[in-house]
Amino acid sequence: MRVLVIGSGGREHALVWKLAKSPLVKKVFAAPGNAGIAEIAECLPLTADKTVELADFAAASKIDLTVVGPETPLVHGIVDYFQQRKLPIFGPSKAAARLEGSKAFAKEIMVKAGVPTAGSRTFTGLEEAAAYVQTAPAPIVVKADGLAAGKGVVVASTREEALAALNGMLKDRLFGDAGGRVVIEEFLEGEEISVLAIVDGARAVLLEPSQDHKRAFDGDQGPNTGGMGAYCPVPRVTPLLMSEIRDRIIQPVVAELAKQGTPFQGVLYAGLMLTKYGPKVLEFNVRFGDPETQAILPRLKTDLVQVMKAAVEGRLESVNLAWTSQAAACVVLASAGYPGKYDIGREITGLAEAAEIPGALVFHAGTQKENGRVLTSGGRVLNVVGLGATLEAAVETAYQAADKIQFHGKQMRRDIGARALAARPEPSRRTK
Repeated sequence: MRVLVIGSGGREHALVWKLAKSPLVKKVFAAPGNAGIAEIAECLPLTADKTVELADFAAASKIDLTVVGPETPLVHGIVDYFQQRKLPIFGPSKAAARLEGSKAFAKEIMVKAGVPTAGSRTFTGLEEAAAYVQTAPAPIVVKADGLAAGKGVVVASTREEALAALNGMLKDRLFGDAGGRVVIEEFLEGEEISVLAIVDGARAVLLEPSQDHKRAFDGDQGPNTGGMGAYCPVPRVTPLLMSEIRDRIIQPVVAELAKQGTPFQGVLYAGLMLTKYGPKVLEFNVRFGDPETQAILPRLKTDLVQVMKAAVEGRLESVNLAWTSQAAACVVLASAGYPGKYDIGREITGLAEAAEIPGALVFHAGTQKENGRVLTSGGRVLNVVGLGATLEAAVETAYQAADKIQFHGKQMRRDIGARALAARPEPSRRTK
């Protein structure tokens, strides 16, 4: 098989790495890729928004499967265009991708499907939204309706903060058209996890649970980011809880979309809050998570290409996933200033030394190669993954490798997985 992966981040590097391991795959292409991806795939000078050019390449190069990494081309309908041209592609249609493209639409689907989620109201006018906030209890959550690169969510601890968020979205248009409509939600308390599922239009196969770290700084402080690290699996998520998530959340949404004539095929990502009343949906995404994918895929023993082909062909009932017993932890190395303004073009050193550490993997995100040197080219620069027999060992390996890598202004969280490690049971003690 010849496979094309669309995207340029750490998620796409992990996908390329995993797909290239399949005995079915002869060659992997990436568009546009990055410095790390270029070591294992042929990178194309095509960005993810070049739908026609990407389809032309897939047709001319006899690509057997195209895999879409980022959400924007999915929301804009790249899958529909490829399907019109009879080109095999893994991902949801434009109609189904509205689950991520519009938080208001996702709420409507959840209500119709009877899926547990936070109570909410949707507004387009600042005056009406502000009036509602004045009567709502704090803390309160304000979300831009559309795509905002994971940064369009404000958890306001006071009404004043919520009003400031509304002004930023509806008046100042900080997120452009994405913030022209807002969803105001009740605040949910609990622990947040991510559950991803491969879906073939009717059936869903769940991947192992993971936990992302959204805030920029240790202790879940600072602004929201695209994600500063993740680990997999999540010790407190039992098989029984996963069955509940599948039966009460994932499968009902898949059934509702099929009922509406827009069946979902691809990756359905549920961001969940584990409340005292059970799991509730915070948001849906329609693609592999980033950085969750980097922590999940190294643990997957099953051939990912076969799973994706089964989803595209509507035959997931024949698929059972197998996992290693290891844990994985992913630490994101970011540019100084991220998620705000940051510099690029900083030389990166220590990559080879990090990769030599047993159990360590380095996935590139915002990197480029120039005159033989690897340079930073984005806010999130690298994803350093550690594998180990326990989560503690995985975290230790990830940080050992991360410390080998240097570039000017490197920033990272030092507490990836800390919540799970703090909650682990004390070792038993024998008395004489």
